[in-house]
Amino acid sequence: MKVVLFRAWILFFGMAALGTSASFAQSGWFWQNPLPQGNSLLAAAAPNASTVVAAGEDGTILRTDDAGATWTRQSSGTTNILSGVSFVDADTGTAVGASGTILRTDDGGATWRPQSSGTVNNLRGVSFVDADTGTAVGASGTILRTDDGGAIWRPQSSGTNQSLLGVSFVDANTGTAVGASGTILRTDDGGATWRPQSSGTNQSLQGVSFVDANTGTAVGTGGTILRTDNGGDTWTAQRSGMPEFLTGVSFVDANSGTAVGGSGIILRTDDGGATWTPQLNGTNEFLNGVSFVDANSGTAVGELGVILRTDDGGTTWTPQSSGTMHDLFGVSFVDVNTGTTVGSFGTILRTDDGGATWTPQRGETSEFLHGVSFVDANRGTVVGEIGAILRTDDGGATWRPQSSGTTNILYGVSFVDANSGTAVGGSGTILRTDNGGATWTAQSSGTNQSLLGVSFVDANSGTAVGTGGTILRTDNGGATWTPQSSGTNQSLLGVSFVDANTGTAVGDFGIILRTDNGGATWTPQSSGTTNLLAGVSFVDANTGTAVGGSGTILRTDDGGASWTRQSSGTMHSLHGVSFVDANTGTAVGESGTMLRTTTGGQ
Repeated sequence: MKVVLFRAWILFFGMAALGTSASFAQSGWFWQNPLPQGNSLLAAAAPNASTVVAAGEDGTILRTDDAGATWTRQSSGTTNILSGVSFVDADTGTAVGASGTILRTDDGGATWRPQSSGTVNNLRGVSFVDADTGTAVGASGTILRTDDGGAIWRPQSSGTNQSLLGVSFVDANTGTAVGASGTILRTDDGGATWRPQSSGTNQSLQGVSFVDANTGTAVGTGGTILRTDNGGDTWTAQRSGMPEFLTGVSFVDANSGTAVGGSGIILRTDDGGATWTPQLNGTNEFLNGVSFVDANSGTAVGELGVILRTDDGGTTWTPQSSGTMHDLFGVSFVDVNTGTTVGSFGTILRTDDGGATWTPQRGETSEFLHGVSFVDANRGTVVGEIGAILRTDDGGATWRPQSSGTTNILYGVSFVDANSGTAVGGSGTILRTDNGGATWTAQSSGTNQSLLGVSFVDANSGTAVGTGGTILRTDNGGATWTPQSSGTNQSLLGVSFVDANTGTAVGDFGIILRTDNGGATWTPQSSGTTNLLAGVSFVDANTGTAVGGSGTILRTDDGGASWTRQSSGTMHSLHGVSFVDANTGTAVGESGTMLRTTTGGQ
C-alpha cells in the first residue's frame, strides 16, 4: 500500500450533495463517511464522458453514469484488492487484482463474475481492445492473454521476473507492459513474443498509455516520465518537475495527456510532454489512477476514496468525494438520529438525522479526542490528550473546556446522567464528577496501567479496563476500585455493561471476556479472530457488537456464546461502536471511516 503523506479535510457535502439518498433501508453496513466510500481507489476506466468505473481496496467497484454526480457501489463478490480495470464500452469490462483475481461484467457491473486466471500472483494492470481481446499483467513477470472475453486466460512468456505494473494495447497485436526496475516489454504479435526495450532508468514504472502503435508515455517513481514516438525503439526522459511518485497516466491523442501521483500531484501536457504543468486540485492524498476520454473530460482516483473530476482539461478539478479523513476514535448515540463522534486534531462531528449528514463542531482544541459520552440529545462530554475534557449542554453548539487537573491522556468516559461521570486514562488515571464536570476529582485506581475503557450503569456501579489485562470494579461510585482477575495479560480496550452484573470486555488478539456476576468471574469467549478488538456495544444481555482492526465487526445475539463475523466493506481499523437498539448502530475508525447499519449488520 502506498504511504499517505498528508490527511486533509474535504468539504462536507452530505449524502444529498453527492446524489446519494439516505439509505436507511440498506442491509448490512454502509458508508456514511467519507462518501461515496472510503476505501482507497487504485484504478479508473472511462468508456465515455459520462461513465466511469473505479476499483480498489476490499474489492471495491464504483460506477457513475452521470459524470460523477452520483456514484453507486457495485458488488464485486471479492474482498481482494483490485488494482486494474478496463472497459471497452459502457457494458463490457474487466477488473484484476490480488491473488490472480479476474472479474468480468457484460452488463455494466450489475453483475461481476469471477474468471479463472490460472495464477495466484497479484495482477496489477489490464488492457482490453475489444470485448474479446485483453491482456493482464502482474507480479513475477506474469502476463495473461484472452481472445474470448476471459473464458480462457493463457499465460505468456514475458522473459522477466520483474513485477509488471501497467499495460497498454492499441489493437489486438500491439501492446506495451511496464514495471519494476525500469522494465519495458513490447509485443507486435498479440503477446506470442515479448521483447525488452531499453528504458534508460532503474526507476519503477507504474503506468503506461499509448494512443497508437508508435506514440506512448510511461510514468513512475522519482517523477519519471518517458516518451516514445517510434513504438519504444527509443524512450526519451521528459522533465516532470516533480520528485514525487507518479502512478498513472492517460493520453487521448499524441499531445494531450495527464499524469497523477503522490501528494495529490496532477500534471498536464498539451504538447506531447515537451512541457508538463502541475494542476491545482484541492487534495494532498496519493492519486493512483486517471482516465480521460477526450482532451477535456477526465477522472482521477486515489487514497481514502478520493475522486476528482474535470471537464475543462484540468483547469479546474472538482472533488466528487466528501467528508473528513481524520481518524475517529469514539462515538455516542442517544437515539437512532442523534449522535456525536470524536477524533484526531480536535475533531467533533454531530448528526441529528442518523448520519445522513455530519456537521463539524468547534471544541476549541486541537488535541486528539478519544472518548465521548452523551446522556441525552443535549448533554455530553468528550475527553482526550493532555487531560482534555470538554462539555456541552446544547448538543454541541458550544463546547466548554473543563479542568481535569491532569495532563495524562484520557481514553474513555462514561456518564449515567447529566451529573455523574467518570473518565479514565494513562498511568491509571481515574477522574470522577458528580456535578456535570464543574469539578473533577482524582480517584485512586491502585495501578499504573493505562485505562482504556470504562462503563457505568448507574452512579455507583462501574468497570474500567486497560493494558496488561487490567480490570477494575467499583460499586460505590469510585470511592474504592477493586482489581478483578481477567485471566490475560493482553490489553483490554473496550467494555460494555448493560446492568450491574452483565458485561463484556474486548482487546488485543481478538480477546472477548464475559461476566454475568459483576466481574467476580470473567469467562473468555471465542471471537474467531486474532485482530485487535477496540470497541464493544451491548444493548441488552444478549445483543452486542464488537469492532476492531482490519475492518473487523463481530455480532452476537446469544450473549457471546457465539460471535459471527459481519462484512464491514473495508479493511480500515474500527475504533468505536455505538448501538441504540438491536438493529441501529454506528462504527467509526481510521481515516474518517463511519459505517452505519439499521439491520443489525445483517
